[in-house]
Amino acid sequence: MRGRVHSIETFSTLDGPGIRMVVFLQGCHLRCRYCHNPDTWSYSLASTSYYSSEELMALVRRGLGYYRNSGGGLTFSGGEPLLQHCFVCEVFERCHQEGIHTALDTALYVPPSRVQAVLPFTDLFIADIKHIDSAKSRWLTGQSNDLNLANIRSINAAGTQLWIRYVVVPGYTDAERDITALAEFLAPLSEVKRIELLAYHTLGVHKWELLGLDYDLHAVEPPQADEMQRLQEIVQQITGKPVYVS
Repeated sequence: MRGRVHSIETFSTLDGPGIRMVVFLQGCHLRCRYCHNPDTWSYSLASTSYYSSEELMALVRRGLGYYRNSGGGLTFSGGEPLLQHCFVCEVFERCHQEGIHTALDTALYVPPSRVQAVLPFTDLFIADIKHIDSAKSRWLTGQSNDLNLANIRSINAAGTQLWIRYVVVPGYTDAERDITALAEFLAPLSEVKRIELLAYHTLGVHKWELLGLDYDLHAVEPPQADEMQRLQEIVQQITGKPVYVS
């Protein structure tokens, strides 16, 4: 089995605990209006590389000292890595055989069967919530959030650790009632160990232009630091969990 790989980062400190190798898989079925990597959407992008599980493991082993000594490991991201869940399973199973920590950065807008397939081999899910409101999620991503939230609940029930990421887009995802609803959803989930509120940015807009895509949010400015802090305090107060802003 060979995976479609968009790119590989061999020294990341942002995609799970410790120092990690991050493999960005090609392909995504969401069409987030603020996406900063629209070049990961298509399966057939000309620059896509193909790797076998053994080829990826060879890369992981090169940095094994860094990963293990820092409490790091391997993270699959995307795109949406669970569109290639069989490949993820194959690589993660090899990682577990060699004592390497595994993390999956995913939106979880996929059938539960795909989550259940990777669950035995995944130490950490870094799960995006695009919007807590189903109708607003559909407008923002093209999909309702039903699968997303159900999969988060099932991962929590299985006792597997979760980190949650939420992009704060002024005028679209920052309404106080929505932030409160998000916090109330997360509060009872015991395996949610970290919540990250990510400030919307425009660093990927040029990719839309290069791909000939229309970007809808040109008028949106990144949120102010004091507003991010205010939302952080709301989520922290309701959930009692660590909340970080960036």
